Amino acid sequence: MLCYAAIMQLYEVYQKLGEDGFIQLVRGISMGKLKTYQLFDPLKTRAHLAKLNTEHLRKAAPRLWARINEGDEEFAKDFAQAVLVSHLDLIAAVLDFLGVPNQNGFFEKDLNASQYLTEGWAQRTFEKFRGSYPEPVLLFYLNHLAWELKSSEEPFAPAA
Repeated sequence: MLCYAAIMQLYEVYQKLGEDGFIQLVRGISMGKLKTYQLFDPLKTRAHLAKLNTEHLRKAAPRLWARINEGDEEFAKDFAQAVLVSHLDLIAAVLDFLGVPNQNGFFEKDLNASQYLTEGWAQRTFEKFRGSYPEPVLLFYLNHLAWELKSSEEPFAPAA
C-alpha cells in the first residue's frame, strides 16, 4: 500500500497541465453549474474575488495560477470542484466507460476502485475520449480520479 506522502497532490495535477491548460480549465467553468451545486459563493471566497462572473474569473486566472504554483492544496481542491461540476457529462462518460458504479458522475466516497482502474486505465480512457472533450479537462479529470481514489504517485501524462 502506498503511504500518504507518496500520493500526488492535487496542485501537481494543475502544474502538469501548465498555465495554458489551467486557463482552459478556468474558461470551462460554468457559473450556472456553480450556482446549481452551491459552489458559487465558496469559489468566490476561495478565489478572493469581490465579484464572480466569467470575466472576473478569467482576469484572475494569472493570480489563481500563481497560487497553484505556490502549492496551495486547499485552493486546488476547492477549484477542482468548480471544474468538475462544470463537466459532469465527461465525468459520467468516463466512469461509465471504466465500469465504475455512479449516479450521473457521482460515486460512493468509500468506493474501492481497484477492480475498475486496472493497468493502463488512464491511457485507454484518454485514447477513448481524446477529441470528444477538451484535452486539459480530460487530463484533469483522469488525474483527479486517480488522486481521489489514491491510486497514483504522480500525474498521468498520455504516451506520445
